[in-house]
Amino acid sequence: MAGPGGGWAAAPLTPDGNASSEYSSNFGHNPASLPPPSPGLGGFNKSQFRYEELAAATGGFSQANLLGQGGFGYVHKGVLTDGREVAVKSLKSGSGQGEREFQAEVEIISRVHHRHLVSLVGYCIADGQRMLVYEFVPNKTLEFHLHGGKGQPVMDWAVRLRIALGSAKGLAYLHEDCGYPKIIHRDIKAANILLDDKFEAMVADFGLAKLSSDNYTHVSTRVMGTFGYLAPEYASSGKLTEKSDVFSYGVMLLELITGKRPVDARPLLSKALEDGDYSEIVDPRLEGNYVAHEMARMIAAAAACIRHSARRRPKMSQQIVHALDGDSSLEDLNNGPKQNQKGGFGSQGAVESQTYDTRMYNADMNRFRKMIMNTQEYNSSEFGATSDYGLNPSASSSDSRESAAEHQKPKPSTGLTAGH
Repeated sequence: MAGPGGGWAAAPLTPDGNASSEYSSNFGHNPASLPPPSPGLGGFNKSQFRYEELAAATGGFSQANLLGQGGFGYVHKGVLTDGREVAVKSLKSGSGQGEREFQAEVEIISRVHHRHLVSLVGYCIADGQRMLVYEFVPNKTLEFHLHGGKGQPVMDWAVRLRIALGSAKGLAYLHEDCGYPKIIHRDIKAANILLDDKFEAMVADFGLAKLSSDNYTHVSTRVMGTFGYLAPEYASSGKLTEKSDVFSYGVMLLELITGKRPVDARPLLSKALEDGDYSEIVDPRLEGNYVAHEMARMIAAAAACIRHSARRRPKMSQQIVHALDGDSSLEDLNNGPKQNQKGGFGSQGAVESQTYDTRMYNADMNRFRKMIMNTQEYNSSEFGATSDYGLNPSASSSDSRESAAEHQKPKPSTGLTAGH
């Protein structure tokens, strides 16, 4: 559940300032019984913590250590006996779908190890309480640093490029290098990119992830994710491939380039591609302090990632990582945009991005909203805002089903919505 301003909602308080019974009951001595763990947990090669250990580490799951709250449950900061700082994600008691998400996350993350992915330290299953223990990532989220409000320092170009490249490497690992079958994240967005103290990107929140076999071209599934980042083919049909993640990543690149949320960023890309002048799209807060050829590569990558045709979107490791690293030409982005003499892009690779413009994407999303108001086939993440202890996560698409009446009201823009 997102709080005011799109941030995590704090645990509800009673008039005397203590946590409400709903909050307290999740950490009591008699938690509601949950289904037993899946058989796959038997060979889980991570530390198994006792409930008492995690209670001590988090100060009794105190309000002071509460980092965030979502539909899934609560996230608390803790310190283990060996001095390691951790983030403890607790499953709300009695949440059947949350239980399935919990098991999926345990089984997936247990085999994921990469510099740019949030690491799982261990887990706890005791008397119905189920918890995941992550390494603590101290520097909040990309969304916070890009959209944190007035007084927030401007993220410089070198840091933005580092974040783009690091998150691309993490995603490439999930798609191509983590073993078989590959992992599709399903909820790539700025709120799910955590930053360490050196502003290195770490992809978080695998609660929506799906395993995909090469024997199938796509996975048909309930649509989950966040409005504004959803690939059109996934939103309309539930057909999920790694190229769905590529689309979401491209939207996130637009945020890094423009400094704006998706609803405002995409029209700028369409105009820049049409005019052949990328200076119009760059975040004015950078005041021209960026490397032109690096900016050109990131814009080319973003344009290629958000192509309407999933088949024509690039692969993360072979094309996106190499393009951002400067190790390949722009033409390698599946015939992507070519830089012209103005410093912008010619029409050859930009045709599809211009043809499938913001207006068409908005129309697709509007049809999708109408569809999910009349069906139960759409399910949002049980994590609510789907971010691990991010302070300003994007609004989850669950909000659409829970507040269907609000979507009937006229809005300034009904396209790419990252939450406000």
